[in-house]
Amino acid sequence: MKRYDETQSESAALLRLVLTRMAQHDAPFHPFTFAVWYEHLGGINPRLSQAIEHQMKVEPRLSDASLRRIYTAHVADLDPAAAERASQGLHRVMQSMADAAARTGSTAGDFNAQLGELGQALGRQDSAGAPAPELALRMNDARSSTARMQAAVDALQQQVAASRGEIDKLRSDLERTREESLLCPLSKVLNRKGFDHRLHALLNGPATSAASGGACLVMIDIDHFKKVNDTHGHLVGDRVLEAMGEVLRTAVTDPGAATARYGGEEFAILLPGQSVARAVELAEAVREGVKRIRVRQRGTEKIVLTVTVSAGVSGAQPGEEATALIARADAALYRGKNAGRDRVVVG
Repeated sequence: MKRYDETQSESAALLRLVLTRMAQHDAPFHPFTFAVWYEHLGGINPRLSQAIEHQMKVEPRLSDASLRRIYTAHVADLDPAAAERASQGLHRVMQSMADAAARTGSTAGDFNAQLGELGQALGRQDSAGAPAPELALRMNDARSSTARMQAAVDALQQQVAASRGEIDKLRSDLERTREESLLCPLSKVLNRKGFDHRLHALLNGPATSAASGGACLVMIDIDHFKKVNDTHGHLVGDRVLEAMGEVLRTAVTDPGAATARYGGEEFAILLPGQSVARAVELAEAVREGVKRIRVRQRGTEKIVLTVTVSAGVSGAQPGEEATALIARADAALYRGKNAGRDRVVVG
């Protein structure tokens, strides 16, 4: 769904409305509340607006907790690209306001200088006998008015500069929120949503061109993971997933590469501009790294578990859909499982 397609002037008007509305409620000014009010006042999200109107019947001044619940239910599914567009648009509005204020200040300053020179000239005419004292007085009044305008514009520039600092912080918070929403909290690699986003970019970007070496996908599955949970419990299983994420982050450092938890005990490596040979090399490095994982019993340090992984590698074909690429890598992975596990297979 296309959510943020307002023009700069429209978003500037919305910005003023949002800040006014936020001041009428008890929730603090942060990216969550800003996003909720922006979508409500912009008529972007009807379900969110219904939720706000319903909540305000029992809570006229909405709290941080209420707005966060509304954000989670109705805004948090915002796709990363749209979040980035909204963030950049907000920054452009504030930059435009700052530039306009600067130009106004410069113009007022020039006008003030010109009036000063004109007043001096009229004063000289008067001393020579010209009937200009009233005009000189009026010019002095105009210069005083212009000086006041200059002072007001200077204050506006300072206010906009301060607001721009707040907006920069807002953008930073929004970016951090966006990044956190794409990470698996356990393994600290991309989650499924982050994986889908990066895979789409990989298959539709220049990195898939023949000149750059194409693109590859590695699908990795922890062998016998159900047995790990059944025998040692889910807490130990979580420690294995954490260790798996650490192995991936350590082994995969190629520029542009991304690691992700695809789901459950299955992980993925996305490699733009890399050959199948390089993908196999990385998959083997991960496989060997996982074999060095030692899960120890708390308190005794006794090794209670070691694990292995199987991996499937596939290179993207021209015009191939994401589902087809994943299916080929998965098929290679399960051929490895059927052949005895703890191996890398190319498909």
